[in-house]
Amino acid sequence: MITRAYIAVVDDDESVRESLPDLIGIFGHEAEAFSSAEEFLASKRVNQAKCLVLDIAMPGMSGIELQRQLALQGRQIPIVFITAHGDDRVCQRLRQSGTIECLLKPFTDTALLDALNAVLH
Repeated sequence: MITRAYIAVVDDDESVRESLPDLIGIFGHEAEAFSSAEEFLASKRVNQAKCLVLDIAMPGMSGIELQRQLALQGRQIPIVFITAHGDDRVCQRLRQSGTIECLLKPFTDTALLDALNAVLH
């Protein structure tokens, strides 16, 4: 059984920011949405996140750049990357570089739950 975790959703798409925290709440976790990588980094809860659901392509700092920035700061937060831009090759490259989960939009509720379970274990 996974304990309740604080999960940050970082995506520039408003519909994702509105829907995913509710869905993650149904899964038994607490979630908060951020419209950009910069907004997440400036938040007071950046150190509390047990997982990120992170869009790859965003204006400003991309999801991959945020991953690198967190690593430079010594923060090893598990990430579920999500993307509507690209194809499965993007996810394959991320997995080869150590990413545990990468989902192509649109994805199912079950796919997100499975991805969260994988990174939170």
